[in-house]
Amino acid sequence: MNTAFLFPGQGAQVVGMGCGFVGAYPAAAEVFSRANRLLGYDLQKICFEGPAEQLNSTTISQPAIFTASAAILEVLRTEQGTNSLKPDVTAGLSLGEYTALYAAGVINFNDCLRLVQKRGEAMQAAAEKTDGSMVSIIGLDEQKVRNLCEQAAQGELLEPVNFNCPGQIAVSGSRDACKRAEQIAVGLGAIKAVPLAVAGAFHTDMMVSAAEKLSIALEKCRINDPAEIKIVANVNAEYYNSSEQIRQGLIKQLTSPILWQKCMEKLIADGIEKFYEIGPGRVLTGLMKRIDRKIKVVNVSTLQNLQELLQTMSV
Repeated sequence: MNTAFLFPGQGAQVVGMGCGFVGAYPAAAEVFSRANRLLGYDLQKICFEGPAEQLNSTTISQPAIFTASAAILEVLRTEQGTNSLKPDVTAGLSLGEYTALYAAGVINFNDCLRLVQKRGEAMQAAAEKTDGSMVSIIGLDEQKVRNLCEQAAQGELLEPVNFNCPGQIAVSGSRDACKRAEQIAVGLGAIKAVPLAVAGAFHTDMMVSAAEKLSIALEKCRINDPAEIKIVANVNAEYYNSSEQIRQGLIKQLTSPILWQKCMEKLIADGIEKFYEIGPGRVLTGLMKRIDRKIKVVNVSTLQNLQELLQTMSV
């Protein structure tokens, strides 16, 4: 094992994402066209032109990030200079795990996009029924974040849910508990506490109703057992072995913590040397610098990134 493809999750979206690829590569344009037909609205227009408030909504941002990432992946697969690039393993942060499963060949594009659409809708509906939020805590270790949650909860739900990299852990729970965590974090030694622009308390029990809806959608979806390409699961930082494990992992993901740091440490320990972040933004590239400074991630989020990659591969 040598090469990993990494895919970003919600929060990576930005107006204009994918536009350069669609203008330059028919393969990318076809991915967006398929997405538009399948979703029944002009996702491409929202991705390219905004408005940002619409793109940032949970129901739009999830299919948008998946489609933009899949379009860039399709260019890498079909362009002569990069079509020799093949992952031994894929991984994605939260929503990005769906793109990772698609890239590994265990779910086809249409089914994956439908799942992502249903996931976004279910999470939005669950968020509207509950009053939750999330806050990113910068500069505290896991134990101190747990202590912070105990102090700020005051009988309400608040727990660490996104273990992104050393010194960056997001907490999730009731809106009031998140506000209290934000206020007292610096007093406990945090560098800062940043409220996240999300609809609700993702990755907690406030998403149980979303997990139930997703479970029904997953039962109807064809998922293959992993074959040549491995996929590392967010919920336990282990490789999926079967389609049933994948179903359970995707359901559990909605109400359980995301162990991104452990996922990356697992891949590094298993000998992965080449990492490519494929999709909008540079979130995963930035997290890797905090996880292991020796590891370089090749970021492919813009047309310029792709052109630089093509130059290095032709040398």
